Amino acid sequence: MVLNPAALALLREQPRLEGNPYVFPGRVAGQALNNPIKGFQRILTAAGIENLRIHDLRHSFASLAVNAGATLYQVQHLLGHASPQTTQRYAHLSDEALR
Repeated sequence: MVLNPAALALLREQPRLEGNPYVFPGRVAGQALNNPIKGFQRILTAAGIENLRIHDLRHSFASLAVNAGATLYQVQHLLGHASPQTTQRYAHLSDEALR
């Protein structure tokens, strides 16, 4: 996974559980969090954000990356898509990019 310096800095600040290598540990010792929905919903509620699904973040990432100049091929691999057609459904060009 490729992360920019700001994201890496935030991850380094996260407290770690001894014996668990995951940034987001699960309830079972030594395992990763496998369902972040409840935590995501708490964050949305605290921020006053409605009508946002965790999956929407993947669409936003794809669109922002393509509009910033990343190729569809690059975004496809960053999202882990096997098919470029799937990535095309995620990445939406801005009006400015179409001009």
